[in-house]
Amino acid sequence: MTDIIDTEQLTDMMAFAHQLADAAARATLPLFRNLETVENKLSDGFDPVTAADRDAETAIRALIENHYPSHAITGEEFGKKSGDTFEWVIDPIDGTRAFMSGIPTWGTLIGLNFEGQPILGLMDQPFTQERFFAAQGQGANLRHIETQSAISTRPCATLDTAVLATTSPDLFANTPGEAAWTRVSRQAKLTRYGGDCYNYALLALGQVDIVMEQGLKDVDIQPLIKIIEEAGGIVTNWQGGSAQEGGTAMACGDKALHAKMLDVLAQ
Repeated sequence: MTDIIDTEQLTDMMAFAHQLADAAARATLPLFRNLETVENKLSDGFDPVTAADRDAETAIRALIENHYPSHAITGEEFGKKSGDTFEWVIDPIDGTRAFMSGIPTWGTLIGLNFEGQPILGLMDQPFTQERFFAAQGQGANLRHIETQSAISTRPCATLDTAVLATTSPDLFANTPGEAAWTRVSRQAKLTRYGGDCYNYALLALGQVDIVMEQGLKDVDIQPLIKIIEEAGGIVTNWQGGSAQEGGTAMACGDKALHAKMLDVLAQ
C-alpha cells in the first residue's frame, strides 16, 4: 500500500487530518460542560446527539470538500458522500454520553481509507489536549500540549495478567455475546469500564491490554485501527476477521494474547 501512496503524500494527508481535528475542537470545546440541550436519535432507546456532534462534523466535511473534493466521506451524523478510492471516516464525538456528562473520555475520530483499507487514523481529546495518531508505516504517536512522542503497546501474553477495558457491561447484557464477555472478564486481572474510544488509545499507549466491544458502527472503529496497529497491537472482530465494518471488536496490545483470546471466545 505504501508503494501506491508515497510517503510525502501520506505525510501531507496526516497534516491535513490534524487540521480537521483542530477545526472539530473549535466546535466541541465551547460546548463541553456547557450544553443546553441533548437530543435523542431513537424513538425506542437512547442514542444522544448534540449541537457539538453536528457542528464538528460540519466543520470537518467543509474542509475535506474544499481540500480534497474528489474524496469520499463517511460520517456519523451526515452519512456518506461518494467519491474516489480515498474515503475519510468521521465520528465527531465518539462517546457523546461521556460528553454530555462532562467526562473527558470522549474523542474526535478521523480516519482515512484507501481502497477500503485504513492508512491513517487520529483520535483527539481536546479538553485534555491529547492527540493520538498514526499513518501507515510511520508509527503511532501521542501529542500532548506541546510535546510529541512515539507510543507502543506493552507485552502481556496471558489473560490472567491483563487489564481489560470496555465502555459498559450493558453492551453485552442479554445478547449472544454476554457469555463470552463473562468468560473473559472473570479471567482478566482487572476490568475497567467507561472510556469509549479513549480505551483504544490507552491500549496503544501501553496502559491497557485488551479492549473488547460489540455493537460498533464502522465510524466507531475504523479511525482507531491504524493507531493500534502502528503501536504494535492488533484489532479484529471476535472471530479474528476484519473489524473494519464494525460489529464486534477485540483489540490487544500483545499479538500472543490476541491469539489466546480468540480461543477463549470460540469456546
